[in-house]
Amino acid sequence: MGVGNDPHGLSLIRGTPSGPVEGMQVGGVQRFLGIPYAAAPVGVNRFALPTLPEPWTDPLPATAHGPTAWQLPYAGALGRLLPTKGIPGDGCLNVNVYAPDKHSPVPRPVLVWIHGGSLQHGANSLEGYDGTAFARDAVVFVAANYRLGAEGFSVLEDAPLNLGLADVIAALEWVKANIASFGGDPGQVTVMGHSAGGSLVAALLAHPRAASLVSRAIIQSAPLSAQPVNRARRMTQKIATDLGIGATREEFGARTPAELLASLQRVSTGAGPLEGGSSHALAIDGQLVPEDPLAAMLAGAGKQIPLLIGTTSEEARLWLVPSGRAEKITKFHLALARRKAGIPHAAQKLFAHNRPGAGPGELLGALATDKLLRVPMYKLADARHYAGAQTQVYEFAWHSPVEELGAAHGTELPFVFDNLATADAIGLVGNAAPQSLASAMHEAWVCFATMGIAEWPTWDMRRPVKTFNGLGNEVVLSPREDEAESLG
Repeated sequence: MGVGNDPHGLSLIRGTPSGPVEGMQVGGVQRFLGIPYAAAPVGVNRFALPTLPEPWTDPLPATAHGPTAWQLPYAGALGRLLPTKGIPGDGCLNVNVYAPDKHSPVPRPVLVWIHGGSLQHGANSLEGYDGTAFARDAVVFVAANYRLGAEGFSVLEDAPLNLGLADVIAALEWVKANIASFGGDPGQVTVMGHSAGGSLVAALLAHPRAASLVSRAIIQSAPLSAQPVNRARRMTQKIATDLGIGATREEFGARTPAELLASLQRVSTGAGPLEGGSSHALAIDGQLVPEDPLAAMLAGAGKQIPLLIGTTSEEARLWLVPSGRAEKITKFHLALARRKAGIPHAAQKLFAHNRPGAGPGELLGALATDKLLRVPMYKLADARHYAGAQTQVYEFAWHSPVEELGAAHGTELPFVFDNLATADAIGLVGNAAPQSLASAMHEAWVCFATMGIAEWPTWDMRRPVKTFNGLGNEVVLSPREDEAESLG
């Protein structure tokens, strides 16, 4: 390790197989930002599987965030709540590493973060994903970028599918090969993903190579299934039709990323996941995603990997409340959405009975949260229990006062990262969020990454759920079991 005299911190040099990188030690944490784990996905590498970067000799500056994947800002109300980061450059396939500055005679556990964003948004450079708190608590934290939108999830006739997932696998391979240089243990890697990032983690768990890449997994608020190719290609076909081109690698590659983004903006309906709006999606491709991840995991895939999984208690409020959609949903709209989702009328009646005074929009949100996320999660936890796999389940139930979000999708993230003072966090949970809750959640995630288990009971047929509500944070057995059973 080399040490310099930068006025903002100490300069650090670390060796990797591709070449040395120069980071910075600031505030007791070593930071190496924007390290390429794969070649820039341009030219011959565009719409192709990731390849190793060209090696370098001189120390590569790693003191500033690297380029982000091509993306649009969130539209409408979501744009007020969810930030977008755009850093120009071709080399978006990069990782940030945050490591403890204190020497340890034994390697540290590693936590790899896969951001969410509907497979169309997000970046490892967002302020809310700063890994300082994890490094402070003796975990080597790695945040990875991956290709998004048309660049990462197009369904083209003559190109590999699920390139964004291939990028995530390449990032994990980089971690296994390089993390020891940053004080991490390549045999103790936990992968953690939220929302679409959690869906990528589910796909990883279902992959035959999962155990060779990760030791543990955390899935937060994520759909666990992928789509058949004919459904996953819908957005690709919309873009192709809009541009008047074929859905081929040659014709998509002849368009710039900016042109593909402009087309995406034109063809997007603005409808969210609850209204069935189309988006880019994971495709069951017979290779990276050989079968539906949920089906594979229900059959035992990934059972040797301990899993921490959970949801917020009011996921759908993110899409329904700030936009004003909840107030516009009528009983007729609710009935149509219920039938489309295959939700029994008896379930709707039960949810209404359990929520006196709830309007159609609130009922739709509660039904969608359970149908899309909570019920599949419980089924997976049950199957893993019968297979002898270790699973721990949580629910985040603290209510954000910001735009009446409540315990909406994503509101747990500032607590998990223990960064309530950042602007990203304040914009989502306000400036009076309880530090005690952040300390409790962050500690649980650190314990899981370090020891492979958090402090509450593992899943069995009592169905213990750790409820992070900012009060007692108690373990509840079989919460709202009647509602879960009504949805099948």
